[in-house]
Amino acid sequence: MGRGMSMAPNDEFIREVDEEYRRDQVAKIWQRYNGVIIGAAILLVVAVGGWRYWEHVQETRSQAAAARYEDALRLSREDKSKDAEAALEALAKDNPSGYGLLARFRLAGELGRENADNGATAYDALAADGNVAPLWQDLARLRAAWLRLDTADPSKIRPELERLAVPTNAWRHTARELLGLSGLKAGDMDFAGRWFDQIAADRETPNALKQRLAVYTALVAGGAVQVTQ
Repeated sequence: MGRGMSMAPNDEFIREVDEEYRRDQVAKIWQRYNGVIIGAAILLVVAVGGWRYWEHVQETRSQAAAARYEDALRLSREDKSKDAEAALEALAKDNPSGYGLLARFRLAGELGRENADNGATAYDALAADGNVAPLWQDLARLRAAWLRLDTADPSKIRPELERLAVPTNAWRHTARELLGLSGLKAGDMDFAGRWFDQIAADRETPNALKQRLAVYTALVAGGAVQVTQ
């Protein structure tokens, strides 16, 4: 019994010695490495501060780019096309992504309103730009084909559209519609009908396109007609 009672003080003594040893070790580590620890803390503060500053700069730039883009759209709505184009060109030059990319698409659209070939050429440049994401390259190809639909030989625009019309492509619905329209324009009802059938069979076809599809299928059923864009 006496032995059991004597163990508790010994255990407490060992615990206190162990804690004292640990405190001494921490003190020695601090004395030896306090400069490094303080330096690391300063670097952490600087890094966090730098990140916050970078975020602030990016947000400020984004807001400024958004304002410039809205100004360009306002000029376009006011039929000041040349001023709008100049504003979009400047924005695209100063911002390689984000609103700059949006400005390039809008500029191509503005050019296309004046001259379809010029607009299509601007979209071609976007489609060929390796810095543009594949999704947006495909959109540029689609819009270039749309601008050429009235004038280009169907064999020139169909291969690109057929590549975009596959089930996995995000732009397949519009690509199929343009392919069908190219068939209508050429008087090739069989070709047009095949693409319109694909539109009808796709469960994800947008409602607006389904409504137009009723007109297209009636045109196919009615035979060759002159179709204008």
